[in-house]
Amino acid sequence: MDLLFDIPVTAASFVVILSIVVFVHEFGHFIVARRNGVRCEIFSIGFGPELFGWTDKNGTRWKFSAIPLGGYVRMFGEGETMQRVEGGAAEPQPRELTPEERAVSFQHKRLGQRAAIVFAGPGANFLFAILVFWAMFLAAGRPITEPIVGQVVPGSAAEAAGLQPGDRILSIGGEPVERFEDIQRIIAIAHGEPMTVVVERGGLELSLDAQPRIIEDKDAFGNQTKRAMLGISASGETRRIEQPNPLEALGWAVGQTYTVIESTFVGIGQMVTGRRGTEDLGGPIRIAKYSGQAAKSGWANFVIFMAILSVNLGLINLFPVPLLDGGHLLFYAIETVRGRPLPERVQEWGLRIGLALVLLLMVFATWNDIVQL
Repeated sequence: MDLLFDIPVTAASFVVILSIVVFVHEFGHFIVARRNGVRCEIFSIGFGPELFGWTDKNGTRWKFSAIPLGGYVRMFGEGETMQRVEGGAAEPQPRELTPEERAVSFQHKRLGQRAAIVFAGPGANFLFAILVFWAMFLAAGRPITEPIVGQVVPGSAAEAAGLQPGDRILSIGGEPVERFEDIQRIIAIAHGEPMTVVVERGGLELSLDAQPRIIEDKDAFGNQTKRAMLGISASGETRRIEQPNPLEALGWAVGQTYTVIESTFVGIGQMVTGRRGTEDLGGPIRIAKYSGQAAKSGWANFVIFMAILSVNLGLINLFPVPLLDGGHLLFYAIETVRGRPLPERVQEWGLRIGLALVLLLMVFATWNDIVQL
């Protein structure tokens, strides 16, 4: 019965979360395009055949499509190169535009305008996450735990390093520590790398060399995971909830968004250099699984997961891979340096390579998901 219940909940949660995050991303493109006088022909949540939709007074077709794995905004004059890539060399060349059409064409806008439109998608994802974290901090505050060691696990990396109960941790790996939650974040990002722990003990500062250990464990939902552990716990008497004013909450929200970005960048770098296994790379199946788990654990976790996914979507789209937003921005940077766009043929081949890379990554991530089911 649990399985029969889990499937619809997981599917519905996945569709809701991904649709909202994709809508935010595409609406960023859409609103900045409209502000710059570009005609938007289609705003789609999902790919493939249209399920339902409507056309607004400006002629934009808003629709929901059958495959809920993304979305797009089709702007007038955009994607002629991509259409030739998809359609082959036999596709006819674009016709000459009238002056009226050039005025609303994406390709005929200034370089800065095109770059702003492209960046607006990821930018909207980051802004959405900041607003979510800001609202959460205002509503529930932030747990603050003094960075004082309460217990040291016998046989742990902390014991081997010489940490003792009552030590106040001042920094780890050169990063200052203000609360116990900072320790967890730094250790998780370092993922088992050696680090220096500076503590205050009896009025003296001591530097201790530690190497957190990678252990296999299960998270709160029963998922098998690997994580770095130092082997300490906080003193429960030092925990409190801090309630911020709106400006403080905004600063915390920006910081939390930055932490998600930093964690993602570091994790990818560790995979590339072989310090972290590629099994942590997940695709749509894992996103669906985590969406369902977040939904069942309460609205707060559901919304927080949506914010984290929004940051990751924005960040991935900024990678300088042709086909992604970052690839377009790379082309624009080259255009700035050269004083003219790259030749159409070069852009076509770049998009073909980008498409192949994205498809390969999707296949690999999905295979990872299936193996770990």
